[in-house]
Amino acid sequence: MKLHGKVAVVTGGGTGIGRAICLRFAQEGCAIAVNYSKSEQKAQEVVEAAHRIGSSGVAIQADVSQDLEARALMKDAVDRLGRLDILVNNAGFSRRIPHQDLEGMTEGLITRILAVNVKGPFYCVRAAVPYMLQNGGGAVVNITSDSAYDADGSSILYCAAKAALGNLTKAWARCLAPTIRVNAVAPGFVDTGFVDWGQAFIAKVGRLNPLGRLATVEDVANAVLFLAADATHVTAETILVNGGVTVLGPRV
Repeated sequence: MKLHGKVAVVTGGGTGIGRAICLRFAQEGCAIAVNYSKSEQKAQEVVEAAHRIGSSGVAIQADVSQDLEARALMKDAVDRLGRLDILVNNAGFSRRIPHQDLEGMTEGLITRILAVNVKGPFYCVRAAVPYMLQNGGGAVVNITSDSAYDADGSSILYCAAKAALGNLTKAWARCLAPTIRVNAVAPGFVDTGFVDWGQAFIAKVGRLNPLGRLATVEDVANAVLFLAADATHVTAETILVNGGVTVLGPRV
């Protein structure tokens, strides 16, 4: 098992991509702290699934956009699971707002999008680093988005926030080396219900993808596992998991 004896905190781990990451890690022997903000039942279901696999897991509530709650999350994870080796910054927030609708991007949405997608990862990394150093190091994997590259996502501020997280990934990789590796995974469109796009749009995006389908949550989880467990001489990198559409463009 690639992660036997390791402990990971996965923010937003109760649903979608976060859930898939938690279960993929559990399959590799990792104990999981499943963070959630509101979806307690979903987080507990992930913990129960991890237990059935044979791994340890706990559900921990925290709004990671709040510094004190992020600090409490890391402390609680270490208190309950004994150590901290891996942090996956997966929690995110967006709202579907057409980019040309500048007035639709209200002050409340701006604040929330930046708080969850930028401040949250910063707070979590800052809180996690001292615990990782106690064990000689660790790995951070940030979940960004291909919208950070093409600026074509659910909202204009979401695109900007994910671009900022990509830059933070490189900055952290520099300042935390050599003991902590920091990388990112940038999924393309994944049908998780994170934003309600409608089934017709989802089907169209899948047909236009160079690989002929959308990425699955398992595709993303496998990339995260690679960076957390296998890529021991890789840092400051972002893996695009979008079937090549950023590099190749849509299939014609």
